[in-house]
Amino acid sequence: MTPQKTRNITVFEHDRLMVGDCVDGVCFDEDWWHGLEKHCGKEGVPYFELIAHGVRFNEFVGVIQVDGRVIEVLPKIDRQLRSKEEKKLWRNLLIGMLQAVDYLDLESPGYSRLTLKPNSILDLYIAIFLKEVDYLLHGGLVKQYRQDEENLFSLKGSLRWEKHLRQNMVHKERFYVQHTVYDVHHKLNAILHKTLRLLKRINTNASLHSSIGSLLLHFPEMADLAVDESTFEKIRLNRKTRRYQPALNIARLLLLQYHPDLSRGKHDVLALMFDMNELWEKFVYVSLRKYGQSAFSVTAQASKWFWQPAAGKRSAIRPDIVLNKGNDNCVVLDTKWKDLKGANPSPEDLRQMYVYHDYYDAKKVALVYPGTEMKIGSGSFLRPDNASISQKECAVISVAVSDVVKDWQKQIAALLKTWIN
Repeated sequence: MTPQKTRNITVFEHDRLMVGDCVDGVCFDEDWWHGLEKHCGKEGVPYFELIAHGVRFNEFVGVIQVDGRVIEVLPKIDRQLRSKEEKKLWRNLLIGMLQAVDYLDLESPGYSRLTLKPNSILDLYIAIFLKEVDYLLHGGLVKQYRQDEENLFSLKGSLRWEKHLRQNMVHKERFYVQHTVYDVHHKLNAILHKTLRLLKRINTNASLHSSIGSLLLHFPEMADLAVDESTFEKIRLNRKTRRYQPALNIARLLLLQYHPDLSRGKHDVLALMFDMNELWEKFVYVSLRKYGQSAFSVTAQASKWFWQPAAGKRSAIRPDIVLNKGNDNCVVLDTKWKDLKGANPSPEDLRQMYVYHDYYDAKKVALVYPGTEMKIGSGSFLRPDNASISQKECAVISVAVSDVVKDWQKQIAALLKTWIN
């Protein structure tokens, strides 16, 4: 069955979407809202909040697909413009950021042969996955040894006496045996096949429909496999199976984020969402690692024990990024995905930086925000006794967004190098 024309609504983080709102000719209706309400449940979800006849998005970006209808949530600093050009710009920036932090492999063989212009991040993930599976099929699916049990006309392997006697009391010419088989029916291929079947159900992009059908036609039929987080954690790839990695990465995202409606089958949900605070932190970190000053060691999430209760477990503090040059030149960075718009950081953020300064014996610390200009705002903590300026420096660094992700990374590294030196 050919899917209907894609029904996409594109919004930005922290936007509100009310029932009856129409975006680019697509209207958000009651049925759509009820699908999100069912997915939200009693416990809620981190990426959006339900309001009266509407939804308010949080600092998560990506796509939420409900019953074949897609809401794409994009990041944004300036909240004013909502043009198609702005949406295209931020979609490309989000794709570039996901690539930079290895959430999206755009160096894979699948992406190099990709001709589709995606309508959303979900389309891009699906298109790359299909190209990767096509690449694996053309190269030949990997075979592995496995144990199989069959009722055969010849004795092969070891005889399973209990089952043999139970099943072959009449058929004396048969043998119920366990033997070793070398074929494509193993976990890696079963995961890919399960993902293809999922895509056949949820895909709304007509240009991808024929590719999914063709791959399912040529892919060997596999037994269904129950998949959870541990399934992927137990996978160990070797020289022969390493080429499966890009496809498995996307399969993991799609299979683990799919929430079928088992009661009515009407409001199936796929939520492929990314926390912008985490994404921004990793983006700044990899930018410093790739383009920063090599004289500094760059460490992410360098935790230290901070508090010990009389009974129970200790608590740790964990700054986003720690730079070290020798033993007496430590710099701590904490990233925040929000636009200060010229205001001071919150007292909570400043108190956090004060602790980092003291506990890590840092030379200086800084809060790193996205913004509309490259700017280093100097600042210092005050002495508690007389409120005079202390030697504890805490800067507020604003990083302007660039249209090209690699240029943006270089600018981030250059600005922070200037401040550190």
